[in-house]
Amino acid sequence: MSVIHFVEATTATPEQVLAALTDFGPGRSEVFGNSAGEYLKVHGQGPGWADVTEGSGGIWERLRYDWSNPRRVTMTTTDSNIWGGRSGHTYTLRPQPDGTTVLDVVVVREGKNVKGRLTGAVLGSVGKGVLGKALKNTLRAIETRSTAIGG
Repeated sequence: MSVIHFVEATTATPEQVLAALTDFGPGRSEVFGNSAGEYLKVHGQGPGWADVTEGSGGIWERLRYDWSNPRRVTMTTTDSNIWGGRSGHTYTLRPQPDGTTVLDVVVVREGKNVKGRLTGAVLGSVGKGVLGKALKNTLRAIETRSTAIGG
């Protein structure tokens, strides 16, 4: 099992980050590079939660999103072609006095088969840089989107 932790600052407000994390409409792949449009399927959604399948590059997972606390978004893997066990993501949004956000992200990857265990091992070592770059790209996309729609 791999546990990967990131802390990143963004000029986006916590509300803008939350809005992006919970927007499952067209264009999601422009903000989240690992959420290709052909994989995206919303199975159900309500106030503070969603049941969504997403992925890319032959890897998919079904996630139970919970943002009943608007400063914490948990994504629990409920099904996947490679992830199982305690897999998922937790995004903690820490508002800063100047309106910006510090984002604390924990990704847990527990492979449920050989491909999952190998992928998890790679992510836990050299893959952390790739995931960190993807997170930075996502935050830049949120900042750009937020600026384009007037903040």
